[in-house]
Amino acid sequence: MLKLKLRPLLKVGLILLAVGFTLWLVAEAASAQNAFPQLNMPNISINGQKASEKQTFSTTLLLLGGLSILSLAPYILAMCTAFIRITMTLSFLRSAMGTQQVPPTQVLMGLALFLTMFVMAPVGESINKDALQPYLAGKIPQHQFFAKAYKPIQEFMLYQTREKDIQLFFDIGRVKNIKKREDIPFYILLPSYVLSEIKTSFQIGFLIYVPFLIIDMVVASVLMSMGMFMLSPMSISLPFKLLLFVLIDGWHLIIKGVVESFNYPRT
Repeated sequence: MLKLKLRPLLKVGLILLAVGFTLWLVAEAASAQNAFPQLNMPNISINGQKASEKQTFSTTLLLLGGLSILSLAPYILAMCTAFIRITMTLSFLRSAMGTQQVPPTQVLMGLALFLTMFVMAPVGESINKDALQPYLAGKIPQHQFFAKAYKPIQEFMLYQTREKDIQLFFDIGRVKNIKKREDIPFYILLPSYVLSEIKTSFQIGFLIYVPFLIIDMVVASVLMSMGMFMLSPMSISLPFKLLLFVLIDGWHLIIKGVVESFNYPRT
């Protein structure tokens, strides 16, 4: 009987506690609003009246969109620029030489990043000249800014992408009625560009591997003819690889070749 009588009292107590907590939150919010009036969110009306704080609401959305884009920045850098080909080429070079972790990964990634900035410099200059500066000056609206900023990136990607790879995704997606290359949707152009870059990187990697593979075969044949089966050919061929790479100025040739492999006019 005592338990049955306590249950209604307990329910009433919980309700009063919830109401008091809600009132406390409302009071705290009101005091915070008075203390920091600049943090007020835009008012949203559903009674048919025009919003008087449209610009504030738009700025808030732009800030949210900008933070979202920042979270995707590494993927945008890797997928839409020259970073793919440069990174894979340097990785193939280190693997072909057999130097394990020399140069370190941080050095290769840093070199690839700055080479990417060098290759993409004409694209950045075009975006700054045709899109960013007119937008900051108030000469073009926001939608034109995005369209003009995307055009140089699209042109760069189209220069590097093979027709065969674009057609592949056209066939998979069953996309038709695309008459101009400039009208190719982004969701088709991006995977086509990535696939073309991977193919090109593997072709460059094969050319890099060939001279080092010949050195490995020669050293292995000499060691076998001398009966030194227990000696690793890799440990013997590594100094010869390094000597050959230094004599032919390998870094100069690799960097020059991979940068000039991008079929994009530099102004």
